Amino acid sequence: MLASPVRVELLWVLARQECDVGTLAELAGATLTTTSQHLARLRLAGLVSVRREGKRHVYLVDDPHVVSLVEQAIDHHDDLRRRAAAQAVQAVQAVQAASQLEGARP
Repeated sequence: MLASPVRVELLWVLARQECDVGTLAELAGATLTTTSQHLARLRLAGLVSVRREGKRHVYLVDDPHVVSLVEQAIDHHDDLRRRAAAQAVQAVQAVQAASQLEGARP
C-alpha cells in the first residue's frame, strides 16, 4: 500500500491538514483521476477518512497511528539519504587521499 510515492505523499499531506481532491492533486503533482484512485485505495485500507462539506469531499487522516507511521517513514527515508550522502563524501575523500599519496611518491 505504501510502495507508491504518490500515496505516501498524500498521507504525509493529510497527516498535517485536511484537503479536497483538487488541492491534493496539485500538491502531489498528479492528475485528479490518479489522486482519486489513490485516495480510494487509501480509504479502502482504512488509512484515510472522508467527510462531505456541501459538494466537496474533504480527506483527512484521523488515526494517530497512521500519522505516526507516516512521520516515521519520512524520518527513516531522510536518515537513509543523510547516511548515503555521508558515505559518498567519505568515498570521495578516500579517493582524493589515495591520489595525493600516489602523487607524493618519488
